[in-house]
Amino acid sequence: MAQTGSAGPGPVVTTEQVRAELVAHAPQGVRAGQPLWLGLRIDHQPGWHTYWKNPGDSRLPTSLQWTLPPGVAAGEPAWPTPRALPLGSLMNFGYEGTLLLAVPVTVAPPFAEGSLAVRLSAEWLVCKDVCIPESGEFALTLPTRAATAAHADLFASARAAQPVMREGARAEARVEGAVLAVRVSGLPPDWGGQSLRFFPETPGVIDNAARPEARWEGDHWHARIALSAQRSESPSQMPVVLVAPGVAAGVRANMPITGAWPAIAPAAPALSATPAAGALPARSAPAPLGLLTAMLFALIGGALLNLMPCVFPVLSLKVVGFASHAQDSRQRLAGGLAYTAGVVASFVALAALLLALRAGGEQLGWGFQLQSPVFVAALAALFTLIGLNLVGLFEVGGVLPGGLAGLRARHPTADAALTGVLAVAVASPCTAPFMGASLGWAVTLPAGQALAVFAALGLGMALPYLAASAWPALARALPRPGPWMVHFKVAMAFPMFATVVWLLWVLGQQAGIDAVAGLLGLLLALAFAAWIWSATAASGRHRAAFGLPALALVTAMAFWAAPALQGNGSELDARRATSASVPDSDPAMRWQPWSPTRAAQALAQGRPVFVDFTAAWCVTCQFNKRTTLSDPAVLAAFDAKRVLLLRADWTRRDPEVTRALAQLGRNGVPVYLLQSPSGGAPQVLGEILTVRDVVEAITALP
Repeated sequence: MAQTGSAGPGPVVTTEQVRAELVAHAPQGVRAGQPLWLGLRIDHQPGWHTYWKNPGDSRLPTSLQWTLPPGVAAGEPAWPTPRALPLGSLMNFGYEGTLLLAVPVTVAPPFAEGSLAVRLSAEWLVCKDVCIPESGEFALTLPTRAATAAHADLFASARAAQPVMREGARAEARVEGAVLAVRVSGLPPDWGGQSLRFFPETPGVIDNAARPEARWEGDHWHARIALSAQRSESPSQMPVVLVAPGVAAGVRANMPITGAWPAIAPAAPALSATPAAGALPARSAPAPLGLLTAMLFALIGGALLNLMPCVFPVLSLKVVGFASHAQDSRQRLAGGLAYTAGVVASFVALAALLLALRAGGEQLGWGFQLQSPVFVAALAALFTLIGLNLVGLFEVGGVLPGGLAGLRARHPTADAALTGVLAVAVASPCTAPFMGASLGWAVTLPAGQALAVFAALGLGMALPYLAASAWPALARALPRPGPWMVHFKVAMAFPMFATVVWLLWVLGQQAGIDAVAGLLGLLLALAFAAWIWSATAASGRHRAAFGLPALALVTAMAFWAAPALQGNGSELDARRATSASVPDSDPAMRWQPWSPTRAAQALAQGRPVFVDFTAAWCVTCQFNKRTTLSDPAVLAAFDAKRVLLLRADWTRRDPEVTRALAQLGRNGVPVYLLQSPSGGAPQVLGEILTVRDVVEAITALP
């Protein structure tokens, strides 16, 4: 996830790796027809570097997005001559020390005098032993009448480092099999006989790390440069930069290319959020099934969803209520219909919200509500109160105002409908084992059809209970109401409390230990308030004397916990940053955080990549993690093939992970991806992993 170094727009953004500043050079003021330059200055910490327009074998170039007033237009960055940045068997191109990406600006007449407001959104990748994507929002206001020349020397140095189109210099190349035969003439005379560095501006053509077979024939430089085994371009002309040792500015030439290009090998996809880092194949969503077929599969998947452990605690409530009305067919059927209505309406409402947010540009997926620490905390509070109610600490009628308690007694079907809502709230992240690919496809349909698929999913989930409520034979088979129900009701409190423990763990993964401590304090205050409010139900005076202070305690604890719940998970980010700084070769760090750059780098080095798209709130993810993915046979197979193991954590909202899932045609987790460096489409394994399936997939790697 990209790091930013400032809370609000300003001229400077500072991180631990770089200091970035928006600078300007207007020696004659901001006026129509007068020279004006803007630029992003990046001062790298020792050992850190960013990348050129062609970053080389991996990485990302720096990108600039300008916001300027009407009549003012920014041109393309004037990239200084890069330097070679070798990394193992890779070769990248970029910059260390101080870099200025200068941009020419055109001011069209008429231009009103006063001031010029400049805003810049920039993204850059800074690397040392690890790589960190960073970004910044910059703002600068320039007086139009006064000259701005404080950075004149900086802009002069940047111009001196830019490659030049030398008069008389000419480059040409011919494709000869897997080699590009290059001939350049008209270079500076003092370059003769020296070993030149060749920088192609077009990425994805040559093998950047291969040493060219170069020679001089008089004043002509000849080189045979190997084409990339993962070549993605076949240009007829390619701009190139050549640099002699000790020279700051290279010579730039537009090099025409003749000859027949060999066929492009299938690319090794690298799950990237941007085309510059590598491309994914087309979305691997299911083939169009037809709306009725898709709804049938959704119905079946929804029914199977009742097998998921995250749904059991909620359904346990329905078991108690079902037994209570087993001999009352009318009440039983009404409860079943209400529960079904609550489930279907909730699935449709969540899907509608998801589709609306995605249409507005949000990067979201199914289960997005559990990516919010506040929602997780609210769910934990609700389950705590349900559990306390089941053990008899309080009765719902005792804590509700008289009007609401009476309304609930008169309309028990409302309880059934709300239970359906609650079931969907915790069941939605568990849909992946049965519906992962189909839901990813469903969100691409027109809104009406997509909502129909989600409605079928909800109907499938409610169908077993609805059928039981309408089937008298099953009702007669249930035990008659009696003392056993009291014990069963108390026993069902423990699945509720177990769910609270799980939600606390999820919250810890999202927002850190402070958020967990704050929520525990809030849950304790809620339990105390519920007991006081119920115990004083018989006396309004006692309720006012004891209940109101208890409610005040709950409010105070909520305010105390709120900052931690609304925080950005800095503790989690710190843990991720620490793990990201561990080199790939460290055997103690078997699993590493996923990033498009890390995946692309491993594939370029010839290593297979296994990506676990996971989330703390996904029960299936945690089950697979602790069983199949921890099995000694699976780990041995990973080691035998030198597979790089990456985890894409979706516990908190992460647009980059969401985009990667969308590229795979998925809309939820778990998703397991195996990528081979030999190319071809990535292999997506089943959501419920088995040791046999994983070992066979790994063994089949070349």
